[in-house]
Amino acid sequence: MDEQPSCRGGAELVLNLESNSSIPINYDPNFGPHDDLILLEVDEKLLSDILQQRVTFRGQPDEEAVLCTPSKTYAVKFVGTSNTVFLIPPTNSPILNANADNEKETVAGSVLKVAPGNIELVEVAPKLDKLNSLLRKKPYRPEGKLELDEMEVEEMGKDNLGLFPWEDLVDRIQASDEELRAGLRALSAVEIDGSWGIVDEDYMNNLLTMLLNLSVSEGWSLSALKEDEVVGLMEAYGYPSKLVLHSLDMYGSKVSEDVNAGHLWTLDEKRVCVHFARGILRGGKRKMESFMEEWMRKIPPGMRASFDMLEGEVLVERLGVGTWVYAFSVSSMSCTPAERFSVLFRERQKWEWKDLEPYIKDLRVPGLSSEGLLLKYTRRTQPTKDSEPVFSAR
Repeated sequence: MDEQPSCRGGAELVLNLESNSSIPINYDPNFGPHDDLILLEVDEKLLSDILQQRVTFRGQPDEEAVLCTPSKTYAVKFVGTSNTVFLIPPTNSPILNANADNEKETVAGSVLKVAPGNIELVEVAPKLDKLNSLLRKKPYRPEGKLELDEMEVEEMGKDNLGLFPWEDLVDRIQASDEELRAGLRALSAVEIDGSWGIVDEDYMNNLLTMLLNLSVSEGWSLSALKEDEVVGLMEAYGYPSKLVLHSLDMYGSKVSEDVNAGHLWTLDEKRVCVHFARGILRGGKRKMESFMEEWMRKIPPGMRASFDMLEGEVLVERLGVGTWVYAFSVSSMSCTPAERFSVLFRERQKWEWKDLEPYIKDLRVPGLSSEGLLLKYTRRTQPTKDSEPVFSAR
């Protein structure tokens, strides 16, 4: 009896199949569930990152995995199908060629498994709430010196110092590298020897106050601070250069680089004024008059504070004939829309647009506009066409 040929062929047979033509298919001798093989559907803009191995799956065992490219985050969803989907590997597949050396082949598609569905990738916002809570849980506060000996670091662990190595953050936070760095910038985190943390508020307040006092005593212009001069004198008072530079970046911006004078910085009026307002309201609710008086006393000479600067930072409450102000900062709120709106409507049942807008303008959901967010999470009422719209929970 003639030896039966093996019907083994690769995916190329199907891909090169002409219109109105067909080929036979057979189950491969290695046919089975092959749970380690899963179909992944991607579009063209993602394909190059995947083929060049620039993607990673991120998430802890108790979290749903996400796929991250260098700049974006995607939810991973398995979508089942009622159709029969045959998986035919390429001709050069190790599995397909495992026992093919001594077999005669005919032109046929060799089915390795039947796929019950495929993975779809949906772009989502990075999950940065965990980063916020992780860094704020234990702020970094240098005690006398910025850099510890290697033995001290090993004994204490950087986590105990309020500093987290970049690799640890990548492992813990479900966000692309680009989104993670943007999240760190938004939190005004500082990088020290490859680790990141938020500097203690009291420490930064003392540092900024010292810088402002020196600007008066030394005659420095707050719009043209010479980096070398500022850092040198601040170091003499015990402040590490790394944190002095961090404060300049946190409360100001670099304006130029003069060959003779070096880097020049200017302090940002709004950032400095908001800093002092936050400090006052850390003590709790204040009467408007009392708050404004203390705030104006703390503002550095040459700067002018305006209550409009505090949008997204404070809320105003009218009780009887009195007006009170209290801290309610968007920076401490969740980046997840559902949680954000839940917090907002627990605070107030109804919001006017001028009060609500500062608390939602930073929300980013791929594929959903600000109007879409409002439709999804709020009800809009407007008694008359000339009146301001009011938003309540949906």
